[in-house]
Amino acid sequence: MEYSIKTGDPAKLNTACLVVGIFSKRQLSPLAQQLDKSSKGALQRILKRGDMNGESGQQLLLYDLPGIQAERILLIGLGKQRDFGRKQYAKCVNSAVKSLNQKHAIEAIWGLSELVNEDFSLTQAVRETVISAGAGLYQFNETKSEVKKNQRPLKRLALFLHDRRHLKAAQKALYQAVAIADGMELTKDLANLPGNICTPGYLADQARKLGRNDSRLKVRILDEKQMAKLGMGALLSVSRGSRQPAKLIIMEYSGGKPAAKPVVLVGKGLTFDAGGISLKPSAAMDEMKYDMCGGATVIGVVKAAIAMELPINLIGVVPASENLPDGDANKPGDIVTSMSGQTIEILNTDAEGRLILCDALTYCERFNPAAVIDIATLTGACIVALGNQASGLMSNNESLANELLSAGNDTGDRAWQLPLWDDYQEQLDSNFADMANIGGKGAGTITAACFLSRYTKKFKWAHLDIAGTAWRSGANKGATGRPVGLLTQFLIKRCGL
Repeated sequence: MEYSIKTGDPAKLNTACLVVGIFSKRQLSPLAQQLDKSSKGALQRILKRGDMNGESGQQLLLYDLPGIQAERILLIGLGKQRDFGRKQYAKCVNSAVKSLNQKHAIEAIWGLSELVNEDFSLTQAVRETVISAGAGLYQFNETKSEVKKNQRPLKRLALFLHDRRHLKAAQKALYQAVAIADGMELTKDLANLPGNICTPGYLADQARKLGRNDSRLKVRILDEKQMAKLGMGALLSVSRGSRQPAKLIIMEYSGGKPAAKPVVLVGKGLTFDAGGISLKPSAAMDEMKYDMCGGATVIGVVKAAIAMELPINLIGVVPASENLPDGDANKPGDIVTSMSGQTIEILNTDAEGRLILCDALTYCERFNPAAVIDIATLTGACIVALGNQASGLMSNNESLANELLSAGNDTGDRAWQLPLWDDYQEQLDSNFADMANIGGKGAGTITAACFLSRYTKKFKWAHLDIAGTAWRSGANKGATGRPVGLLTQFLIKRCGL
């Protein structure tokens, strides 16, 4: 969809539909007040008939309002004014674009971006509008044989800006928002594909496709022979159970000064995880196609960074594999040697994400990074601890952790920091190797991060466990595109933009 910024007299806006907010008890938003004045009180008279009182979720479509040039006015209920904030705003956008798409408006002007305050800035409102609109219209139809097409879908959405003094800031926010939304859409598309299509090789091809479209992105793919030469015994032990060869995807975006240290994003790319010999229960195992959401996030963030032309050096690393039961698969009790030389006793083959990540993290040392952030659907324990609302965050550097927490708060794509104390490390003790790959039932999210921390001593590092935030289960099953928003905001702030 195309997005733009509109200014001027709202009564003279030439559009198929102008979207306006109404608070509870028929309280008019500032834009609604202007329209009521231009229509000589017609808006208030219509509301007094009782068809709408402004409760959250209500909608009322008006035609040919006197004194108003817009063909239609779509009134959106905002609920109580004192309770209105980012969450309610996002819901309004989501429901409104779905209605507009069904009403054959083709184009519309969004008049709610004026509803900003100290806790919800213009930049956040613009970004939330674009991202929520994209989420509201998003459909994954790639694997369906027949799709019912909307003959007149919503194609253009303009955001109304009542004060031209903020036009430059709004346009900058819109530019960034469209890039982020496109990155999120790519992430969702990759994640929603089934495991028989989105294989490690397919992920590698998508990275190559990005590289072909922009000269600033250099893409390299390491195959299993090359990884074996590097000593990536932990990563390769996972792929032994699969007929699909593992890939190590490296995407190098050069947007900053040549000598500037890069930020490195490492995304877990398990394109399907059956658990290996420690087989998962069959119920909802289909959702294990989402175990590559960390890798999909990295590819989406790289796409957004390219689109925004961020002045930063960014490297995306995606270790991609499948985890399946096979005669050559890892067995409980096996001991493997990682690229770092540390040995690992595999007590549970379903704790495989950390095995592919640890070698990828060791590989990142060669980049002399400014910071390394890994993103992984790593533990079910994170869902138990934080639900679907926040990603789990652990780090060996408090300043880096605070940057990520702040970026999450700015975007509403929040994370919550968990401790990474040495007290937890002893849970990984092994009688036969340098460490075990699991630490028991207690503090599963933290001990998984403790495992990874043993491979990150040479750089600043943070770990995002996105098991609860990367996708939704149930009737509305599908990828969310998180935490693309958090990570792109982190990069934007790093660039000083």
